[in-house]
Amino acid sequence: MTDKKRKVFWLFWPFVALWRLIAGIVELTGRLVAVILGLVLMIVGVVVSLTVVGAVIGIPLAGVGFLLMLRGLF
Repeated sequence: MTDKKRKVFWLFWPFVALWRLIAGIVELTGRLVAVILGLVLMIVGVVVSLTVVGAVIGIPLAGVGFLLMLRGLF
């Protein structure tokens, strides 16, 4: 998304600041959830792939977990 810098009327500044604070908190928690979920998927993928039959599911699951964790960090 592109953020355009617009002048805010001084009367509305507290509302705009509160909105930006809430948006930042939601973005940060979303990233944190993505990192935690990616770590859990990686661990489950490694545990499942310890068996030969489970390797078919475990390796892609660990890969998806790694990519999700990478996306949450960067």
